[in-house]
Formats: sequence, C-alpha cells, structure tokens
Amino acid sequence: MPKKIIALLCAGLIVLSLAACGSHQTPESSTSSSAPEESSKTYGISALDTSDQFSERDLEQKADLSEAVYYNLNDNTDIMITDAGVYVVSGSAENVTVIVDAEDKDKVQIVLDGVTIENEDSPCIYCKNADKLFLTTTDSENSLSVTGNYIPDVNTTIDAVIFSKDDLVLNGSGTLDISSTENGITGKDDLKITGGSITINCVSDALEANDSIRIAGGSINITADKDGLHAENDDDDTRGYIYISGGTLDIKAEDDAIHGTIIVQIDGGDMNISAREGIEATWVQINEGTINITATDDGINAGKKSTICTPTIEFNGGTTSIQMGNGDTDAVDSNGDLYINGGTIDITARSPFDYDGAAEYNGGSIIVNGQLTNSIDNQFAGDQGAGGKGKH
Repeated sequence: MPKKIIALLCAGLIVLSLAACGSHQTPESSTSSSAPEESSKTYGISALDTSDQFSERDLEQKADLSEAVYYNLNDNTDIMITDAGVYVVSGSAENVTVIVDAEDKDKVQIVLDGVTIENEDSPCIYCKNADKLFLTTTDSENSLSVTGNYIPDVNTTIDAVIFSKDDLVLNGSGTLDISSTENGITGKDDLKITGGSITINCVSDALEANDSIRIAGGSINITADKDGLHAENDDDDTRGYIYISGGTLDIKAEDDAIHGTIIVQIDGGDMNISAREGIEATWVQINEGTINITATDDGINAGKKSTICTPTIEFNGGTTSIQMGNGDTDAVDSNGDLYINGGTIDITARSPFDYDGAAEYNGGSIIVNGQLTNSIDNQFAGDQGAGGKGKH
C-alpha cells in the first residue's frame, strides 16, 4: 500500500498555534479502486495545534460586570477607552466611534447592550492598541453600520465597521447586525468568534484577518461582494489560517466563501455556502462538520498560496455536499494531492475531481452524481491520462 507521510515543516516560522503544514509524499501509481486493507498508517493528523486556539475567556458568553464602566451614546461624541477593564455601551447615535487606545498588556471588554450606531465615514468600533479586545453582546439587539467612504487614520486604512489592530474576540448571547460599504469586521492579528448571532452585509470581505480567523460557536450570516472569510498577511505567507470547530455559518459571497493562505481546517459546525469558490487554501482539511457548498468555479480548491505547504485537500470525516454550476468547474480541485480517508463526500458536478499530484482513497463514502463509488477519477489529468496519478 502506498505510504503517506505528514511532515512538520518550518514549525519555527509559524507562531500562531500552527502545528505544521502537510507535506505528503507522492504515492506509487496504482489502478486499484478497492477499499484499502488494514495497515499501521496514520491518517487525519491535525493540520493545526488545536489545544490552545481559544482561551477560557474567549469562550465565556457573559462578561463580569461587577466593576464595569457604563456609557450611553450621544451623537457626534466619540467614546475613548484607555485602560483595561469592562465597558458597557448602550443607546443609539450617529457618527460615533468607540475607540480603544490602551497599553500593550491591557485586555479590554466592550459589552454591547442595545446599541445602534450609524456612521458616515469611520468605524463604529476602532481598537488602536490593546493586548486583546473582547466584543460581547448581552441578550439584546445591536446594529452597527457605515454608509459612506471611510477616511484613513493618519497612515492606517480603517475600512471596516469593526476594526482592530490587535486580537479581537466576538462572543455573547445577543444579535449584532453589521452593514458596510467596505469590510465588515477586520482584525489585524487574530479574529475569533465563539458566540452570539452575527449578520454581515458588506461590499468587500465580511470577516478579514492577517493572522487567523477562528470560529468555535455562534450563528454567522454573511452576504459579501468579495470573500466571506479571508485570512491573509500580505507580507508573510506563513500566516493566515482559518480554524472552524463549531457554530452555524450561512455564507453568500461573490468570490470565495472561505479563503485562507496556509490552512483551512474544519473540525465541526454547520455550513451553507454559495459562492464563486467555496473553500480555498494551500491545505484544506475537513475532519468533522456538515458542509453544503454551491459554487460556480471550484467547490474546494488547494492552490500554492504559501511557500511552506504542499497544496493538499484531505477529507477525514464529516459530511460534505458540493453542487457545481455548469461550465469549466471542479468540485474538488487540488493543485497538489488529494486524500479521502473518511466522512461522506456527495458531489453533483461534471468534473468531480481534478488533481495534479497524488490521490488516495482510504475510507469514507464518495457519491458522484447520485452513484456510490470508491474511485477518485481525475477529469483533467493532462498528460497523465484520465486516471491521473496515485491510488484511485
């Protein structure tokens, strides 16, 4: 049986809880389409170190209000927060920004308790500096919107309704509606969502982060003219991953629904995706969850977006349904390797699989256009022929 090796690559370069990128050794060619025999091979090694993706406080859905400071909004009057602590904001106003400019070590928690802010040209919440900003909703309805063109802050382009230069966590038990003429929520470090009900309508990316986007819970409804989730660092291709372990996501995007530079790892959650491309990264690993994708280009795509990873798509569990539009479209498209080790993959497409490297079927259920199969037929294999390379 061909061997698949997962190596730890450049671990010292990745400091954002990233365990490794996958380097899969190309297996020997095989024309067998039968299920694999039992072996000592290990599949499904987590692409990311999942042990510390979320802190205990990240996952708490209520704030400790025992020493909280309370603010009521007024038109054209910004709120400035300069110290660590918990701050409860209530009321409705226009052209107001809640600004956090604290020390590097300070953790700041803003509690939205029935807030409505409508701005013309600046974020509703702007974190200039802190160790971490928590944005928590009470059991209330909250609405934040920007209706015009954003004005830069000195040399910083602040182009989101919620904009944070540092780590940002959204949680709570209420609703948060966001409307933007650019991005919805931008975090220049890590962006996490662990609770609450969030609805975003925006002209650019809905959720954007430089280092990572991590989702553990909550209900997220996105309509975006560009990407739904976008994790990318323009200056460092060893950063920019997406980790989803829970929650409900409903994403309608004109471009990519979920786009990561290095890794997109899905360990849970329920997702309904309608986009040009469903999920895209250098390494896409699906371990659990229920994912429904409707796409007009690629359903799931692994491309060379990071120099430290081999393009790879890996199914280890969960249920993934992909329905493709007509034309030159691929349901599962890897510019490198493809591994199906478990789970259920249900594809409706003219081109179910397209891969440039190795392909292995080691378990799970594959349904193509209503037919159960254990073959990974390469539709566009070029000089390799219709069967492609690897075990299929």
